[in-house]
Order: sequence, then C-alpha cells, then structure tokens
Amino acid sequence: MGTRRDVLKIVGARAVGSVTFDSRLARWAPIPLRLIVGYGFMEHGFAKLARGPDAFANILHAIGVPGPHVMAWATILTEVIGGLAVILGAFVALVALPMAALLVVATFTVHLPYGFSSIKLLSVSAAGAQFGPPGYELNLLYLACLAALVMGGAGPLAIDGLLRKRRSA
Repeated sequence: MGTRRDVLKIVGARAVGSVTFDSRLARWAPIPLRLIVGYGFMEHGFAKLARGPDAFANILHAIGVPGPHVMAWATILTEVIGGLAVILGAFVALVALPMAALLVVATFTVHLPYGFSSIKLLSVSAAGAQFGPPGYELNLLYLACLAALVMGGAGPLAIDGLLRKRRSA
C-alpha cells in the first residue's frame, strides 16, 4: 500500500492542508459561476423590459442620471446581452467591464445607503415576510464572480475556449 501522496498522484488530485482537490473537477468550477451570474443579469434585464424601459428611465431620471432613456437601454442591453455572453462563456473579459460598471454605479447610487446586507427582514405577518431595501452585498458577490471568470477563464464548454483553440490551430 502506498502513501497518501502516491494515492493522490494516481487519482490526479492534490492535497492542500487536509482537503483534497481533484484538478479534473476544479476545471469545471467556472460553470456554476457563469450560470448564476449570467442568469442573474439576464433576469434583471428582462424585468426592466417587462416593466417597460420608460419606467426604468424614470427611476434613472429621479436619481439624476444624465440621458436616462439612453442609459436605461444601455443598462438593459448590457444585462441581457452580457448575461447571455457570460452563460455561453463568450467574450467574458470584454462583457465583464460594462457589467462591472453597472454594479459599481448601482452600489454607489442605490445600495450604499442601505448598508452591506442584501436581506433586511423588517417583519413577518400572515402575508409573509416583509423585507427592506437591499444593501450592496449582492453587487460585491457579482463583482467577485466576474473577477474570478476574467482572471481564471470561462472554463470548459465556453465559446472563449473554442475561439482560443481555433486561433492556435
């Protein structure tokens, strides 16, 4: 019987402290990030479309954003197209920039006054839980996920990977 290190070599894993990481499994880590970040952005974009871009433009106007109608459409398109690109793993480094810009602007113009926590339980009634306005926690999580995807790559099953292989062939 071999040592723990010999066994780890056989299964293609490495040990860090008392935790064992399988490098074959670790390469798939970007997939759940791409799915949740992409879906989250798309959902927010579609919600703005469902309420009507003019309703979002009115909100932007109320908080003093210049060119609120243009910015409303720019935001919606960034959320929908950027979200889809992230899900597909396409041009992630490129689309992450405007997506991150939206998150930073939303943090400072909307969420910062409400503190860090994204969940503010105000009360519970027969109708259910009542929540207050969300803080900037979720924005930071999205920013961290985008940074991880840009720095670590989109992972397998990504258009970026297919394009890279095509260019190197």
